[in-house]
Amino acid sequence: MKPHIVLCLLAGIGIALGATANRAEAQNWPMFGGNVQSTSANPQPAGITAANLGQLRHRAVRLDGTVDASAIYLHDAMVRGARHDVIFVTTSYGRTLAIAAGSGRILWEYTPSSYGRLAGTPQVTNSTPVADPDDKFIYAASPDGYIQKLAVSDGHVLWRTAITRLPQREKIDSALKFFAGHVIAVTAGYIGDQPPYQGHVAILDARTGRLLQVWNSLCSDRTTLMEPATCPKAQSAIWGRAGAVIDPHDGHIFVATGNGFWNGTTDWGDALIELNTRATKILGNYTPKDTALLDQRDLDLGSSSPVLLGGDLLVQGGKDGRIRLLSRKAIAGSRPHMGGELQIVSTPSGTDLFAQPAVWQHHAQTWMFVADNGGTAAWQLRDSRLHAVWHNGTGGTSPFVADGLLFVYAQQGGLNIYVADTGQKLTTLPCGPGHWNSPIVVDGRIILPEGNANRHATEGVLDIWSLKKE
Repeated sequence: MKPHIVLCLLAGIGIALGATANRAEAQNWPMFGGNVQSTSANPQPAGITAANLGQLRHRAVRLDGTVDASAIYLHDAMVRGARHDVIFVTTSYGRTLAIAAGSGRILWEYTPSSYGRLAGTPQVTNSTPVADPDDKFIYAASPDGYIQKLAVSDGHVLWRTAITRLPQREKIDSALKFFAGHVIAVTAGYIGDQPPYQGHVAILDARTGRLLQVWNSLCSDRTTLMEPATCPKAQSAIWGRAGAVIDPHDGHIFVATGNGFWNGTTDWGDALIELNTRATKILGNYTPKDTALLDQRDLDLGSSSPVLLGGDLLVQGGKDGRIRLLSRKAIAGSRPHMGGELQIVSTPSGTDLFAQPAVWQHHAQTWMFVADNGGTAAWQLRDSRLHAVWHNGTGGTSPFVADGLLFVYAQQGGLNIYVADTGQKLTTLPCGPGHWNSPIVVDGRIILPEGNANRHATEGVLDIWSLKKE
C-alpha cells in the first residue's frame, strides 16, 4: 500500500500527540472508533500486550443505567477542579456519566428532564457520546430525541437541540461524530419498524447547537426536520453502530440505510449514500440489485455503517450476511447506482452483520476484522480484493485492535483476546452478557460496558481492566 494511503487512514485520529513510541501515555479516545472514520484500531501503544495480560486488574463499576454502546475516554481532563483520566458513557435512558478511570468514582452525572417518564420503557438510546477537540465539552444523545452539549468540568448543559419531531418512533441509535465544528447525528427506528419514521442525518453547529441541515433518506427533496407522517414512505433507518462515517480529508459523510423504498431519486432505502460535509448534496450512492427483496425481507443493507478502507475502496455489510467491496469512483454522482460491486464475501458465519468492522494498518497492509453472532474473521486488502486470512466460530460485537491484539466482546459474556494477524486466542476476560456494547483499549486500560438496553433496566456495569496500580 502506498504511504499516502496509510496517512490518509490515520488522519483524524483522536489520540493525543504526546504519546511516546514505547509506552502508553496521554491517549484520548474521543468518539466511537477513535476517529471520524471509526477504524477502531489504536495506532499508538496502549500498553497491553500478550506478555502482560496476566497482570491486568479488574474493576466492575456499578452504574444507575445500562450502557448498551461504547465508552469514550479523555486523559488528564479537568473535572471539578482536579485532573482525572475520565470515561464518559451514556445510558439507555439518557443519563451521561463522567467516571474516574482509576477509582471508578462517578465524578458527575447529567440526567435529562425526560428520564422520569422514560425510565423502564422501550424508548431508549444506544448512542456513544463524542468529545469536542478542545477536551472541554462532550456531546451526548437522549431518547427524548435531543442532543446536548455538556461541560467536561461538571456536566452542566450548554445547549439542547431536538433532531426529531417524533422521538417515540425515530430513535437515536448510533454514535455521534464531531467534524469541522459540527456534531453529526443520525436517526433510526425501534424494534418492530413501527411507522411513521425515516432515517436522517442531522448537522448541528457545535458552538450554538443550531440545527444547520437535515438530509432525509426518504423524501430527500425535503431539507428540513419533518413530521414523519408527512412523508408518504417510512422506515429506511440509519442505525449502524458507527453512525455517520466521515473521510477526514474531504469531509464527505457516508451513511447506510435500512429497509425502505428505493427509487434512486428521493427515496433511498437499503442504500449507501455519500454526502458533502454539510449534507446538502448527494455525491455518491449505491444499492444492491436485489434492493426490493432486501426491503421485503427486512434484510437491512445498513445494519452496519460503511467502512472506509482508504483510497477508492469502501465496504458495506448487511443483514443478508454479505460484505460488499465497492469503488467510490464507480458510485460517484447523484444518478442512481445499482449493483457493480467489486467483490462480495460472506460475513464470518453467513448471518446478519450488526457490528462495525475494524480497520488496521499493519506493516503497510490494510486489515479488516469483522464479527457477527456466529464468528470472527480477518481479511487483508491486496490488489483491490479482500483476501481471507483467518476465521473462527466465536461471535462478537464490534472488534477493537490495539498493540497487535484483537479484542472482541461476546454477547453471552466474556471478552476474547486474539493475536490480530494470526487469530490465535490468548485469553477470555470474564464479564457479564450484553448486546451492542464494545470495548476500547487505551492508555493502559480496557474499558467495556455490559448489559442490554432491550431489557429496560435502570442499572448496569462498566468493566475496567488496568495495568496500573489504582
